[in-house]
This record gives sequence, structure tokens and C-alpha cells, in this order.
Amino acid sequence: MADKLERYRAKRDPGATPEPTGRAPAKRGKSKNTARFVVQEHHASHLHWDLRLEHEGVLASWALPKGIPAHPKENRLAVRTEDHPLEYLDFHGEIPKGSYGGGTMYIWDAGTYETEKFRDNEVMVVLDGERVSGKYVLFQTKGKNWMIYRMDPPAEEGIEPMPDTIAPMFARLGGLPPERDDAAFGYEVKWDGVRAVPTWTPGT
Repeated sequence: MADKLERYRAKRDPGATPEPTGRAPAKRGKSKNTARFVVQEHHASHLHWDLRLEHEGVLASWALPKGIPAHPKENRLAVRTEDHPLEYLDFHGEIPKGSYGGGTMYIWDAGTYETEKFRDNEVMVVLDGERVSGKYVLFQTKGKNWMIYRMDPPAEEGIEPMPDTIAPMFARLGGLPPERDDAAFGYEVKWDGVRAVPTWTPGT
């Protein structure tokens, strides 16, 4: 246990951060067939989501810059980070500025999962949470960089991944409508300037 949390402790000053020290006795899940997981929304220097899976007395952890994919057509980056103590399953709050991972952390989802595969370079699990449920695989690509991929269909029918690019609408020339005695014409002024297209994806 001490070896698994050595990197975690080396990055933190217990006198400066409210995060768990990892020195308390580990409290394991009640079921032998399922383990616990948590997804934390982490407003650090860059907004990301942390996926943590209970495994062998610690929380195997990945940072997900774009959250958990909702559709099997998406592959998203998952950066393997240091193992965290089990007490982190319930952690939320403010990590002080200047500390490692400084920023606000919320619990975005939590639940249990079943393991189908848990290797050093590949993890396959079935998550059962309030916001995320489904079969996922995480696989290593190079070094600490992994990918996370949803293997089963999305929970809601009709969900499609957001396209990589969306062109904004622009005013364009059009013909006049047919002439009528009570004709009322509409028009649109062509405003130049900056156009933005906001998008939202579940899990982000």
C-alpha cells in the first residue's frame, strides 16, 4: 500500500491541502463482485474530469480533458495519473492555489463497477453510476497517455457525437417573393463581425 501511494504523497503537503493523506486504514467496498468509482470535475489550471477506480486498495486514476464519451464513435484522451487513496472517493472542495492540482473539485458522478479486464495497459469495466452507465475500455497508447472508449450503445437512443467542426450561419442573397397586393417583405441585415457556435457534450 505504501509503495502505491508514494507518488501521491510526494506531490502533496498535508499541512497545505485538505486532501486525504492516504494514511488512514483503507475501507474497501462491501461487495466482492463490484468495486466503487468516482468521477470528479476538477477546475484546476485546465478544466478536466478525474476518473478513479477502486483497485487493490487504492484508486487507479486517469485525468480526462474532455470527460467520459457518451457514444462509441468517440475516443477521448485519458492521462494516467498517480494512484489515489480510497478516501478520495468522497473528496470534494478547494485545493489551495499553489498546491499540486490547485482549484475546485466537485463529485460529478459516483457508483460501482464490474471488472472484465484490469491489466497494466488495458482496463475494461462496466460502470453503474447516476450519470454514467455503460461498458468502457481504457487502453494505453504511449507512456502515461491512454484512451477511453465506450463499447456499448449510448444510454439514450438517437445520441450522436458532436461533429468536429460546425459552420455558423451567414446571411446570403435570396430572391424576392412573388408580388401580391398585400405583400409584406422580410429582410435580414448582413452584420459583419465575429460569430461563435457554442456546443455542449454530456460529460463535459
